[in-house]
Formats: sequence, C-alpha cells, structure tokens
Amino acid sequence: MERAELPTGGLAKSIATVSISGTLTGKLEAAAAAGFSGVEIFENDLLTFDGRPADVRRIAADLGLTITMFQPFRDFEGMPGTLRTRTFERMLRKFDVMAELGTDLLLVCSNVSPQSLPERGRIVDDFRDLGELAAAQGLRVGYEALAWGRHVHDHRDAWDIVHRVNHPNIGLILDSFHSLARNVPIDSIRDIDPAKLFIVQIADAPRLDMDHLYWSRHFRNMPGQGDLPITDYVKALIAIGYRGPLSLEIFNDRFRAGSASGIALDGYRSLKLVEDEALARLKRPATMPPRIDVRGVEFIEFAATEEEAGPLGAMLATMGFEPVGRHISKAVTRWRQGDINIVLNGETEGFAHSHSIVHGASVCALALRVHDVPAALDRADSLRIPRFAQAVGPGEMDIPCVRGVGGSLIYFIEDGTQEQVWRNDFVPLTEVPVPGVGLSRIDHIAQAMGYEEFLSWLLYYFALFDVTKTPQLEIADPLGIVHSQAIENGDRSFRVTLNGSAAAQTLTSRFLNHYLGAGVQHVALATGDIFATAKALQERGLERLPIPRNYYDDIEARFGLDPDLVERMAAHDILYDRTDEAEFFQLYSRAFAKRFFFEFVERRGYDAYGAANAAVRLAAQSRFNTDTVY
Repeated sequence: MERAELPTGGLAKSIATVSISGTLTGKLEAAAAAGFSGVEIFENDLLTFDGRPADVRRIAADLGLTITMFQPFRDFEGMPGTLRTRTFERMLRKFDVMAELGTDLLLVCSNVSPQSLPERGRIVDDFRDLGELAAAQGLRVGYEALAWGRHVHDHRDAWDIVHRVNHPNIGLILDSFHSLARNVPIDSIRDIDPAKLFIVQIADAPRLDMDHLYWSRHFRNMPGQGDLPITDYVKALIAIGYRGPLSLEIFNDRFRAGSASGIALDGYRSLKLVEDEALARLKRPATMPPRIDVRGVEFIEFAATEEEAGPLGAMLATMGFEPVGRHISKAVTRWRQGDINIVLNGETEGFAHSHSIVHGASVCALALRVHDVPAALDRADSLRIPRFAQAVGPGEMDIPCVRGVGGSLIYFIEDGTQEQVWRNDFVPLTEVPVPGVGLSRIDHIAQAMGYEEFLSWLLYYFALFDVTKTPQLEIADPLGIVHSQAIENGDRSFRVTLNGSAAAQTLTSRFLNHYLGAGVQHVALATGDIFATAKALQERGLERLPIPRNYYDDIEARFGLDPDLVERMAAHDILYDRTDEAEFFQLYSRAFAKRFFFEFVERRGYDAYGAANAAVRLAAQSRFNTDTVY
C-alpha cells in the first residue's frame, strides 16, 4: 500500500480536555495557546459547562481549534434486549450533541457492564447497525479497547470487530496506554488498515504493578515522563501510513492540580518529542533539530546582593576557588578550580540582580557547551521554550540563552569557543593557577521543585537535551518522602538531579518556601582523592555537615570495611556507598543562608548518586536548620 507523506510540521496535535485542569473554556484557551490544533471534548467537561454545545463550538473556532472528537460513549456493544434499545436511543442523543459541537467523530470504548454479552457476532451486528445510523448523519464512530474491558481489552480484538463490521463509518481508535499496559505487541499495529484508524490517543505512564483501571485513572503522564515504549508505538503508526492526529488523553492527579497552561504546553512538547524521535528511528526528516548535544557545563553563575556577595566569595575561597578574572564592565568575578568555573554576579541591575532580590544569593544560570548553538536555539523554539535577552555593553559577547527551572537561565556556548568568552569579557586577575583542594570538575547539579512541577521539568530536560533518565527513586526524609530522578548525557559531563516532595515539611519543600520557588539546591564537585580534599577543606575552615557515629558502625558491618578506612571517613564526615566493585565517597558543606550547599564526591567506577545515604544526609541537615551565612 502506498503511504502518504507526512504533512508539513508533522501529524496534527490534539489533546483531550480531561488532560487539563480548570473550566472547559480555560482548557480550550490553554490548548490553543500551547500550539494544539485540535481538542477532544470529554463528556464530563461538557456536562459541567454553563452553555450549549454550540457555544463550545464557537469558542473553539474563535481560538483556531478543531473539535477532533467527542468522548466517551460507554457500554454500547453486546447489550441484551431492552438495554440494547435504550443504548441506541442514547446514541442518537449523543449524535445530536456532536452536531452542535461540530465534530463528526465519537469514541465508543469497550463495554465493562456485567450485563453485556460476549458473543462476537452480536457485537459485530451492533456496530454494523450503528454504522448505518452514523452514516445517515454524516458521522463516524471509533471503537477503542479498554485495558479493563469486560470482553474486549486488546486492540487486536477491537480491530477484528471493526474489520468484520466493514462499514465506512465504523473505525478503530488506538490508545497507547491500553495497548502497552496490556503488553500487546507493538508489531500488531502492522495488521491495521490506516484508513480505518480514525484517531490515536497517546499517554505514557510509569511501570506499575496494579489494577489497570486505577493505574490509568491516576498515573498516566506525558510521553517522555514515563516508562512505556511510546516512541516505538508512534514509529509503528507512522510506518503503516497513519496520518491522522496524535491526541493526548492523560489522567493524572498531579496534572489536575496543576496550571492548565503549563500542562498543555508540556503536552504539546511531549508530542513534538515523541513524533520526532519516531521519525529519527524511521530515518525520516524530522520536524525540528535533534536533541541538544551537551559537551559539558562551562560555568555556574551565582547572583548575589552586595551584602551576600562577600560571604559567598569567602565560602568559595574556603573551598579552594581563586578569583581569576573580573568582568570588563560589571561587578562580576570568575572563580576557578580545575575545570570548574563559578561566576559570581554582584550587579545592582539586570537579570541577576532581580534574581538575587527575589531568591537571595543563588544559582541564576547554567552555561552549557553545545555542539551547535543555532540548532539548540531552534530546538528550544520548536518546543516553545522561551529565549531570554538583555542588554550587553559595547564589545561584550552576547551569549544566547533560554529560560530554565524557576525562571533561571541556560546559556549555550559553542564547544571549543569558551576561552573566547573569558578572554573577551574578563580581565585576568592571576597568571598562576592555585592548587585549590583537588576539585576537578562539576559532577552534577541538584535542583528542587514543587511536586506538581516535577514531571514538567523532567520533560523539559528530556525533550530539549540528548539525555537519558535514571529510574525515579523515593527517598525518606525525616518528615516525608522526596521523589528524585536524574538526567544524564552520554559521557556524564552533564548531570542534573531533580527532587520534589508533596510533604510540606521535607527539606526539599522547606527549601522551596525559603527560596521562593524552584532552583538549584546543591552543586556536587568531583575530586580524585576525597580524603586529601576533605583534609584541605578542614584546614581552610569549611564547615561541613556532621554525620552520626551510628552511620559508620553500620557501614563497617554492612560492607565489611576496614576499620581504619571507616575511622578516616568518620573523621571527615564522609559518606560511603558501594555497588559490586564500584565505590562512592561524598561529603557535604553546611548550607549557605539555608539556601544551597555543596557536595564533594569521589567516584571509583560508580555511576549513581549515593541514594542509599540520602536519608542520613537529610536527617543530618534537618538537625542543623539554623545555619547562618558564612
């Protein structure tokens, strides 16, 4: 069969109104603002709308939205006797609603009623009769297999029924969750005639061992946020020649409490991401540049008021950093140790100043070395990630950037040109680098965010950058659970851990309240010799996080460690983890103004983040909640 080419810009993007919080009008406005061309009207949204279906049609049209489908119609097929008669009467009423809405497609999901009958011939006859009723009004009906359907819970069975009905007004609707939750082979999509596939609904989800209905109603999420093979699913659809809309249908408790505009924008980004990843696997032209290839973190920029710039600089000095450059026209200093650059911005106007006024001394920007800056910006534009620009002085470099977590910035610097930035904008302060305390590079950056924002920022990083996700972890804080997940590039020169908690009194949540928003909670710096670094930090007077003796008694027994090694770790409050032959050592500074702290790590073949020690660290930090400014 000859396959039609994809339309310019890819498949049409639609979203079911159930995916977004708020009123129906607000949902439509959010969908249009995010970039969707169509919406599915969920029946409950219409029932609670203070107006007629024709009003919904008008609002959608004014916003440039097509109503792709009305849904769902439940418990249709296989009903006996008078129940069948009532079902068809109810269907005719829904056809009238569809006419007012201005949509020609209705979703019928597989029957879950205990009164329904399983005979396949009866079900086929029901849909054949329904096809005639729909044709008389110029409408179409799509059949979807629910993962918990009473007799039909596999899209292969739904397709068999549609194929047997063989009516132009009866087609198939696929939902990725229902197929993948049931582990229906993706290859089975090849057996479906794309002309009979009326629409495809897309949803990701974490892999959970639970009842399909509860899993679906509470834990669906956007492509890129979960664990299901959504890209392979969409790849199979495009390969058979499907050219209809990709439509999100998401049920998630977090999303129901979130911002309608934010959730809609995440949805649009997720569909752009999954479609382009599918096209790449098919070796077809993509609709946007590939995910950004990050080559490393060039610098971390801290914003500080005049009152906090001095104490923060003093803290950096105790950590072995040396001021090596001063900006040619601004109150900005470059601090360096090994390959680590920290920019301390004490300007009294501009973005950094505004950031410090709101949050206090804190990380306001990350600068990433990337392979192709124009492509990176184009990628961000395609995902509707806003750029940021501010005035630069004569002769100064204008480094392009986009908005990041909590309104911070992410700068893009062409890999190989970074020294030009330092030579052009900074006056050297020293010619001879000082030895420092042995810190060599940025290991990872930890960001805290609201629980309801967690999946959004995970999607942001995964859609924008060429990274992979680690499994999500639940970490025990003394006052609740913290959810943590990391993203990493291929050579792990760019790692970010994301942390969010629904509990109000966890350290993560208290950080957000004190900081007034999401942001960098700590920066981890790598050393090749944790004991030499710890000794040097102690000699320089860095206050570190005290760890209880009970912890060291436990790891000595648990790992069978040499007592002398344990005593050395205890003397410097160094935490330890081991997996197989890989070892991990970590120690922490006390927090600066209850706002952020530093971690110092040595990895010996170890690729994780010391999650086994997180509860101990969090408990220790909770005990020392009266930190003062250095």
